[in-house]
Amino acid sequence: MKYTLSVLVENRPGVLTRIAGLFARRGYNIDSLTVGRSEDEHYSRMTIVVDGDQDIVEQVAKQLHKLIDVIKVNDITDIPHVERELVFVHVKGDSNNRGEIMDLLEIFRGRVVDLSKSSMIVETTGDCGKVDAFIAALTPYGIKEVVRTGKMGLIRGERRKN
Repeated sequence: MKYTLSVLVENRPGVLTRIAGLFARRGYNIDSLTVGRSEDEHYSRMTIVVDGDQDIVEQVAKQLHKLIDVIKVNDITDIPHVERELVFVHVKGDSNNRGEIMDLLEIFRGRVVDLSKSSMIVETTGDCGKVDAFIAALTPYGIKEVVRTGKMGLIRGERRKN
């Protein structure tokens, strides 16, 4: 099963390395990792998706809490939360199939972010299932490259500070 951890950390050099090292030392694979500054410039928020069982996730959370730069760890897997992923797809798109690709973009609420004579870069956001379906729908047109952000997530509703 995949578990989603929301981790608030000090915004300092080396924090990501220490967290990735913790996972590597214990032999746990990070399925997805997204990190960026939070609402406070002194902190960053990480969304980490790890594949494993409940015992593994509990152990990872305990180990993360021990790191000095980690402020808070939440397992948001079973808590009501909003999650999204962003994807860019570089797809072959010329005058013969561009209209069909535009129709797909409308269905997936995507948009064109770059256009050339023979290709397009398109984007969409959504949950992992939507992103997977978007990529699958574009595959017949010839995908050149795909880049995904990984999952980002926040707990719904009222929250305490930090």
